[in-house]
Amino acid sequence: MGGDGKVFTFAQVSEHNHRKDCWLIINGKVYDVTKFLEDHPGGDEVLLSATGKDATDDFEDVGHSDSAIDMMDQYCVGGVDVSTIPKITKYEPPTQPRYNQDKASEFIIKLLQFLVPLAIFGLAIGIRLYTKSS
Repeated sequence: MGGDGKVFTFAQVSEHNHRKDCWLIINGKVYDVTKFLEDHPGGDEVLLSATGKDATDDFEDVGHSDSAIDMMDQYCVGGVDVSTIPKITKYEPPTQPRYNQDKASEFIIKLLQFLVPLAIFGLAIGIRLYTKSS
């Protein structure tokens, strides 16, 4: 491990979260990527957005080349005490109300209460006009 075996807490690493001092946590190691911000192919915002959290998933999702992975050693400043990293909570969508068959039938009944009288009225007008012209 680079950084002479130094171990940082998550809080210590999180303090380094701006352009002039940017550290990331990837696979339990701490990287000072401040000097790499301008050279990063994805732009500096990508790296800056990964501060203050464990960026391992973000790093792996991109699919970096072998040369990019080899380059990481020069930026390693130590490790992170994994017990200080906050647990990632899995997103659980809010429960949706189940489809209510009764509500659907209520809607149909209300619709029919409007359409049936309208149809009867239209039929009466049609019969009246037909019988008057005959």
